[in-house]
Amino acid sequence: MMDVLIVGAGPTGLTLGIDLARRGVDALIVERAEKLFPGSRGKGLQPRTQEVFDDLGILDAVRAASGPYPKQLVWKDGERLGEESMFDKVETGEGAPFTEPWMIAQWRTQEILYGRLVELGGQVAFGREVTGLEQDTDGVTACFADGTTVRAAYVVAADGGRSAIRRAMDVGMTGETVDPAPFLVADVRLRGLDRDYWHTFPKDDGTGVALCPLAGTDDFQLQGRLAEGTETDTTLDGIRTLVAAYTHLAAEDITELRWASGFRPRTGLAHRFRVGRVFLAGDAAHVHSPAGGQGMNTSVQDAYNLGWKLGAVLRSGAPDALLDTYEEERRANAAAMLDLTTSVHRGEVRRGRSTVQLELDYRESSLSAETRENPSRVRAGDRAPDSTVDGVRLFDAFRGPHWTLLGAQTPLPGVRALPKAPEPYGPGVFLVRPDGYVGWAGDSADGVEAYLARAGL
Repeated sequence: MMDVLIVGAGPTGLTLGIDLARRGVDALIVERAEKLFPGSRGKGLQPRTQEVFDDLGILDAVRAASGPYPKQLVWKDGERLGEESMFDKVETGEGAPFTEPWMIAQWRTQEILYGRLVELGGQVAFGREVTGLEQDTDGVTACFADGTTVRAAYVVAADGGRSAIRRAMDVGMTGETVDPAPFLVADVRLRGLDRDYWHTFPKDDGTGVALCPLAGTDDFQLQGRLAEGTETDTTLDGIRTLVAAYTHLAAEDITELRWASGFRPRTGLAHRFRVGRVFLAGDAAHVHSPAGGQGMNTSVQDAYNLGWKLGAVLRSGAPDALLDTYEEERRANAAAMLDLTTSVHRGEVRRGRSTVQLELDYRESSLSAETRENPSRVRAGDRAPDSTVDGVRLFDAFRGPHWTLLGAQTPLPGVRALPKAPEPYGPGVFLVRPDGYVGWAGDSADGVEAYLARAGL
């Protein structure tokens, strides 16, 4: 029996596979499709996700294959009306090395994640469709379309918004239609536009087309908001007709269609993120409007939160109850992100400080223990900001699957200790979880070992 079966080889499943592989957890990713997702549906990496990818050892590859977002250029009747930034500038200081979203096509992100997974000894079995699950007190049996079965201690559903695993577990999802209009997204090759701007072509009726140069590729991503009642045509001829109707480009200026999809923006939040030994993550647990670039990023955070907890239970003897904190922490976060993306879509919130995911916290989590008499600045449950201690950069110290203690020494294995906490943290001793959040904070180190015992160390 394997440790973990992950269903779905999107960003969620691949991130989780990497995190489990570096913890020595026996995990297999199964993917219904015959290959990785080919399109650029998600293209923005928020600063917090860049921090996660730094920890997982892929940030250099990501940065080499990506680039910053260009300014938005508005067109009207073939004339340039003006330009504006898509994002409000975020000032965070030393504690955040990344402050701006970074653009990379989703297919490229998945290629890099997959390469890192294989490098660590992980694997993806393509063309493997899960059709049912049966779980008992000892594990889960997954049934496949070809009649075979696999036995695992835990199963993670990372199989998208139409998750077969969610349905098999009879978990409902509550949401709403964000916008009644149909939308279209496509990856195209074209001529006649420069790559210095995100070109937008709005009409007075609220419909419009945008063409954004995809950093690190020769493609443009097309986004279209169509009139209510319109059928989306995702063929090359349909895309050409759409572009010719909304822009000054001719139909033949669209030289190639690489991928396209139609959709209607909606939200959805699963009623549960855990059913026994089965967990929901990513789009299987929450579905977002693409506005604000939160969907894929929130999904990566799901995997990063769940990975160390599964590793602690399977390899360090942590109690199974630790896994309950996954739903406790991530469902509340997903609900907040759904509210945010809906507000961004409707123009009620600007992209900026609220969308970079640096201020998300787990202060209300049962796993966050704030024991100081007068806590200030960084508190238990907060993201642990970057800084330096005696010439050591904190993010370098955090990198890896271990815990980090700031402000005291510890003889415990699996915990790296630095002799003091940096001044920006405020007074106290801080225990930083493997996912970069402060789990425990105290006036002294008393209580650290008791807290770590809950996590299996």
